[in-house]
Amino acid sequence: MIGLISATAAGAAARDRLAAAWPDRTRVYDGPVREAVRSAFAECDRLVCFLATGATVRLLAPLLDDKATDPGVVCVDEGGRFAVSLVGGHGGGANELAREVGALLGAEPVVTTATDAVGLPGLDTLGFPAEGAVAAVSRALLDGEPVALEADFAWPLPPLPFAGAAGSAHVVRLTDRAVGAGPGEVLLRPPSLVVGVGASRGVPAEEVIALVEGALADAGLSAASIAHLATVDAKADEAGVVEAARHLGVPLVTYPAGELAAVEVPNPSGAPLAAVGTPSVAEAAALLGGGELLVPKRKSERADGTPAMATCAVVRRPGRGRLAVVGLGPGARDLLTPRAEAELRGAAVLVGLDQYVDQIRDLLRPGTRVLESGLGAEEERARTAVAEARRGRTVALIGSGDAGVYAMASPALAEASDDIDVVGVPGVTAALAAAALLGAPLGHDHVSISLSDLHTPWEVIERRVRAAAEADIVVTFYNPRSRGRDWQLPKALGILAEHREPVTPVGVVRNASRPDGTTRVTTLAGLDPASVDMMTVVTVGNTATRLIAGRMVTPRGYRWQEETP
Repeated sequence: MIGLISATAAGAAARDRLAAAWPDRTRVYDGPVREAVRSAFAECDRLVCFLATGATVRLLAPLLDDKATDPGVVCVDEGGRFAVSLVGGHGGGANELAREVGALLGAEPVVTTATDAVGLPGLDTLGFPAEGAVAAVSRALLDGEPVALEADFAWPLPPLPFAGAAGSAHVVRLTDRAVGAGPGEVLLRPPSLVVGVGASRGVPAEEVIALVEGALADAGLSAASIAHLATVDAKADEAGVVEAARHLGVPLVTYPAGELAAVEVPNPSGAPLAAVGTPSVAEAAALLGGGELLVPKRKSERADGTPAMATCAVVRRPGRGRLAVVGLGPGARDLLTPRAEAELRGAAVLVGLDQYVDQIRDLLRPGTRVLESGLGAEEERARTAVAEARRGRTVALIGSGDAGVYAMASPALAEASDDIDVVGVPGVTAALAAAALLGAPLGHDHVSISLSDLHTPWEVIERRVRAAAEADIVVTFYNPRSRGRDWQLPKALGILAEHREPVTPVGVVRNASRPDGTTRVTTLAGLDPASVDMMTVVTVGNTATRLIAGRMVTPRGYRWQEETP
């Protein structure tokens, strides 16, 4: 919950805007400011104070205890110009809250945390526990000192400028082993362990907890790396199992007995088969989804010698690589979506055409490895991106416009299998960017057709153009003409001319949205194909498309055409 505190009418107005926008996330604290801050600090995990920073600091000072547990605090000035991350930038979530508040109120977020200021992700903000010399190693990364990464297994990480070798004074070790951090070392605990649990009805939570913690300790594994407990659906409401998951601070995931029965396990048993319909619960629930069985099924031990009421097994699941296929839009920076920008900043590996990499190089964080190549290497880039993701890395594969439209998504997804996570990030296509400049030419059914016959036989392209012409569909031509392909566009226009009047509006947009872009409207008869190149998209209207005040407009229906004299 986010506590909102204000002292003036202007502050209250901004406060109420936040409260209205986030009704389920916020709570307004009225009354004397000192008491309001004290109550909110005790009851909320984050605060937004519409007060002067000095006053906020004095009010907070007696309340501060530990940065690991104190709520994050954002301070917004009287004029609503700045949202300052004041306390708990990382651990308390104030940095991200300052950005959210700034976006909503039109204020400039002010973040002074060193790693955020230079674009480095904080070691304690990676989404899993970090132990050891976090401050010292973070400072070494900031100062450009060599920091080595030692990983017991592959796991996707954001970009970090690791450059050290064995024996470096500063080390980041990614492990789920129960080891302590040495001098100058940070231990990252990824959620790599899945603990399968089987239980009899009425099992005490203490028995499950002791079993799990004992199994981990005997195997030399850290409880901080448990991703979740897993069991059969029939035990979803078993109080002892539910309480054990709560005690360990992890989710409880359940599966149908039929799914568990299909998992091959080393130690099947007739008892769970008779009880819940699967020969294995603990091992099957841990192994479902793959991984390495580190701790085979073991039973709990009871001091009174009565039969065990719980079983568990532990599996290490490999970190799944992540491939984001990112559309950069038509070129203008303000048409690059926030989601695309976030993916670029979070990618440890960027793969793309060299000229597209140049467009967004300034957005990349220190430590991002860039793999760029020239024109004509689309399949190679797709294979490279997928291979990097299969190595457990966080990868962004970029394309212009929307990566799924004549770009990198299709070759990448043809190469990828279900062993990696794939995320598509949409972008503004060239057709849409051009249409916005032309007016509203795509107001009714429309189709995009590439006139390049490098990958598609011309006979197929011609059949598609003819179908669009006969169906009276607005057509946008991609790749309309190059020095080596100068006859396809006239041929396509000729096919359209068999079904549309010579005065049919045609829009010609080159480098849509870019500073050197040009936009013009002509007619089907008046278009000179020689004025078109590969940086141009050509949009041909249908029989209802009209020019209104110099803009192409295609109505959503045909009644307008029927009513026009």
